[in-house]
Amino acid sequence: MTTIETTAPFPRPEVAHLAADELPWATVDDGVELKVLQVDLARGLWIIRNRFQPGVQIPTHRHTGDVYGITHSGAWKYLEYDFVNRAGSWLFEPAGSVHTLTVPADNTEPTEATFVIHGSNLDLSPDGEVTMVVDAALVLEVYLAQCEADGHGRPPVVGMPTG
Repeated sequence: MTTIETTAPFPRPEVAHLAADELPWATVDDGVELKVLQVDLARGLWIIRNRFQPGVQIPTHRHTGDVYGITHSGAWKYLEYDFVNRAGSWLFEPAGSVHTLTVPADNTEPTEATFVIHGSNLDLSPDGEVTMVVDAALVLEVYLAQCEADGHGRPPVVGMPTG
């Protein structure tokens, strides 16, 4: 076993923790709610939790970096694939993958999933042109603005710049 010395001048890194109720849900689109759990703007990392209502479909998009996802409840799929993500499903999306997330209209509950995203999502038009770039900075900005508009103030997102 290897140990890591954490004496001066190398201070011990601090662990970050947020209780489930410290981050409010923010409605960011019709039937789509969001919690931003963590951002690292320098590395382009964003970790989010989404809640999708039955029948929701988000725009077709391409990832510039890898994405990891785990489904907590409900079901969802990509129009481009046959598999369905259900509670406990694990998903890896390699950089460059293109897909359209959809939630079955007959779901009996909202779908909740957590995504660890590196880089950006490039929203695509039907002819493949980029219509919007969604990255860690934009997601954080939208989340904080919606939380403030909903009266929640600025939630303590891990890694959020202070200043």
